[in-house]
Amino acid sequence: MRRHTVPVVAVLTLGLSFVAAGAVSAQSIPAHPNDLTYELLDFTPPEAADHRHVLPNGVVTFVVEDHELPLVSISLLIRTGAYLDPPDKIGLASLTGSQLRAGGTTTMSATDFDEEAAFLAASIGSNIGATSGGASLNCLTKDLDTCLDLFFDMLRNPGFDEGRLALATSRSVQQMERRNDSTGSIEGREWGRLMRGDEHFSTRPRTRATVEAITRDDLVAFHRRYYHPGNFIFSASGDLETSAILAELERRMAGWTVGTESVPPVPAQDVTPEPGLYLVDKPDVNQGRVAIGHLGTTRDDPDRYKLLVMNDILGGGGFSARLLTRIRSDEGLAYSASSNFGVGVYYKGVFQAGFQSRSETVARATAIVLEEIERIRTEPVGEEELRNSIAYFVETFSRNFSSAASTAGLFASDEYTGRDPAYLAVYRDNIAAVTAEHVLDVAQRYLDPDELAILVVGNLEAILAGDPERPEYMLEDMSRGEVVRIPLPDPFTMEYPDR
Repeated sequence: MRRHTVPVVAVLTLGLSFVAAGAVSAQSIPAHPNDLTYELLDFTPPEAADHRHVLPNGVVTFVVEDHELPLVSISLLIRTGAYLDPPDKIGLASLTGSQLRAGGTTTMSATDFDEEAAFLAASIGSNIGATSGGASLNCLTKDLDTCLDLFFDMLRNPGFDEGRLALATSRSVQQMERRNDSTGSIEGREWGRLMRGDEHFSTRPRTRATVEAITRDDLVAFHRRYYHPGNFIFSASGDLETSAILAELERRMAGWTVGTESVPPVPAQDVTPEPGLYLVDKPDVNQGRVAIGHLGTTRDDPDRYKLLVMNDILGGGGFSARLLTRIRSDEGLAYSASSNFGVGVYYKGVFQAGFQSRSETVARATAIVLEEIERIRTEPVGEEELRNSIAYFVETFSRNFSSAASTAGLFASDEYTGRDPAYLAVYRDNIAAVTAEHVLDVAQRYLDPDELAILVVGNLEAILAGDPERPEYMLEDMSRGEVVRIPLPDPFTMEYPDR
C-alpha cells in the first residue's frame, strides 16, 4: 500500500502555525471564568411584511432566502383539521393527511412515488393535525423543479392507494389495543377529558368502528373539500430566489379552482372542569403519574408575558424552576417535575403541573406541588429568580429565527391563526418589564387552588397507602373536591364501565 507523504518543510510550517496560534490564544484566555466577557447580543427580528407575498390567486406566501447551503424547504399550511371529522368517522382527517403522501398519485403508484423521492434524496411529507393540515418538501436546489412536480402532484392528484389505506387502518386498530398499556397515554387521555369534557373534538377518540367505517371515497371527498388554494398558506426558504419561487408556485397552481365554501371555525370549549381527586388504577406499575391543574387563558390575554415569567419560575424553567428544585434536587422524589401555563389560540389553554414518582412518595410530591403553587401566590419571587427568568426569555428570543425555515414557518403560522406579527418587535420589552409584583398578581388571579383537578394514574393501593415513614402525607386529604375513580375503558370501543 502506498503511503501519502508530506514535505518536511510543510509539516514544520504547519507546526509553527499551531504554536503561534496557541500563543495568541493563551494570551487571550482569562485567568478565571468569572473574568469572561461577551459582546452584547444585538438582534433585530425580521419583519413579516418584508417576506410576505400574495400570489394572483390570493395565496399568501412567505419567502426567506438563505444561500449558505444548496437546500430548499417548502412548507404548506392547509385550513383543515381533525375537528372537522364526522362523529361516526373519527380519524378521517388524520388518515387523509397521512395517505395523501403514502398513497401515491393518480399518475404515479405509491411505490414509484416513494422510489422517485428517494432517488432525489427529497423529503416529502403530509399530515393533518387537530386544527390544521400541513405538507412539506425538503430537497437540493438543483432538484427543486422535479421535486416541486412531485409535491404538487401529491397535493392535487392524490391516489389514496387502497392497499396502503387498508394497512394504515389495520395499524390504527392495532395501536388501539395498547391504549391502556402506558400510564403516560392514560394520563394524557384522561387529563384531556377532565379539562375539555367528553364532547369536545380534542377528546373524541377513534374507535375500531369509526376507523373501519372510513373508505377511500371518504378520503377523496375530504381532500376535494379542503385541499385547494383558497385554504393554502405557503412558506419557502433556503437557496432560492424570491421572484423565481413565487412564479413556480403560481404556475403549478394554475387552473386549480379556489373553493368558495368557508371552512367551519374551530369550536370553542363549553365545559368547565370540576375540581377533585381523580384516580385511575394501574396495578402493574411501581410509579404514579400525577397531573394537577385547571384551565389557563388565551393567547391574546394582556397578562401573557407576566404569566410566561410566573410559570417559568414555578415549573417551566427546567433545573432552575422551583418544582424541579424541590421535588428532584432537594427531596429526590422524581426525575422530572414541571409546569406549563397554556395560552390557547381558539379557546383557553390549560395550566398543568406534573411529575412521576414512586408509588409510596406520590402523596408527598403532590403536597410539594400544592405548596409551591400556594407559595408563588403569597410571596413575591426573588430578585435573582426574576432576573434569570427574564434573561432567559430575552436572550433566547432570537432562536425563533435560527434558520430561514423557522423564520418563514413562524410568519406563516401567525398568518394562519390571525396573529398580528407586531408582537415580535415588542416581545422582549414586554418580558423585560415584568416585575415581582406582576408575578405575584397574576399568580393570585390565574392560579386557583380551589379549582385544581388532581389526576393520579398508577397502583392505587400502594399510592393511597402512602409512605409509612411520612404518614402525614395522605393523597385523599389534598383534594378540595370529590374523590372519583375512573375505570379503564375498552380500548377498541372506548366505552367506560359503570363506576
